[in-house]
Amino acid sequence: MPGKAPLVSIPEAPIPDHGEAEWFSGADGATLRAALFSPQGKARGSVVVSPGRSEPIEKYFEVVQDLLDRDFVVLVHDWRGQGLSHRALSDRLKGHADGFKPFLSDYQALLAAFEARLPKPWIALGHSMGGCLTTLVLAHGETRFAAAVLSAPMLGLNTGGKPAGPARALAWVMARSRYKGEYVLGDAGDPFVQTFPKDALTHDAARYARLHAQMKANPDIALGGITWGWTDFAFSACAWLRRAKGVEAIAIPVTIVGAGQDSRVLVADEKSIAGRIPRGRYLEISDAFHEILIETDDRRAVFWKAFDETVDAVAPR
Repeated sequence: MPGKAPLVSIPEAPIPDHGEAEWFSGADGATLRAALFSPQGKARGSVVVSPGRSEPIEKYFEVVQDLLDRDFVVLVHDWRGQGLSHRALSDRLKGHADGFKPFLSDYQALLAAFEARLPKPWIALGHSMGGCLTTLVLAHGETRFAAAVLSAPMLGLNTGGKPAGPARALAWVMARSRYKGEYVLGDAGDPFVQTFPKDALTHDAARYARLHAQMKANPDIALGGITWGWTDFAFSACAWLRRAKGVEAIAIPVTIVGAGQDSRVLVADEKSIAGRIPRGRYLEISDAFHEILIETDDRRAVFWKAFDETVDAVAPR
């Protein structure tokens, strides 16, 4: 169902200029949302931005502006199950998934819907879950991108000290039961409760609070805790990448920027995947929390330096 879609604008995070959102159809007909932004002058290429779990397009307005200032066309999208895109469950706050294949099909549908408006070369930028899914797309043979930069990609789950094997086995069983759409251990994870600094997602209180203000302006973009289905998806996606030969076949430069104080994903797996990609590189911001892109200015600067080093070679200024 093509057509214009809404975007949430607040004083702390206005909609970047020269852009708007629209609906597009996922591979199975699901209604999904994406937003396209264009720089003032001639574009040097395009960046496809893939957010992490729970993150709507609006959270990336600052990143969009960073990329517009670098003269890129920017396409950012809501994965199914979050933002204003289709949600499989009647309870919108449940973070649910049914395997990783629907996400990959949606990504191809996204590229098909916007390809004519995305000048080459293409750069992929993904954070956390979005970084995992971007890696999956590339490992499944997508060759239209010239480079990729991943922020704290979900390539291995931090299970909080619990043995990963039993946790994955439990998620597999529960995801194939009538409880697949239930919250893991009953934790609804109220998204409207600010828990900075307890969350340990960023050192920047203002950037952390900004998303909460956006959710208050439009509660429909909010997302709560994870279901057993989502947990099984995450374990399965990471396991696939650990054994897939497609990782070694990724031919483009891929820079993975890890967070040294990450409490959500495992930097050891990020290093491992980077080492298996022929032109892969791992760089770590030792004092950063998981949300590198909403970290403090000094930590974000390290990420953007790595981004520029990667893309300047394939998309000269």
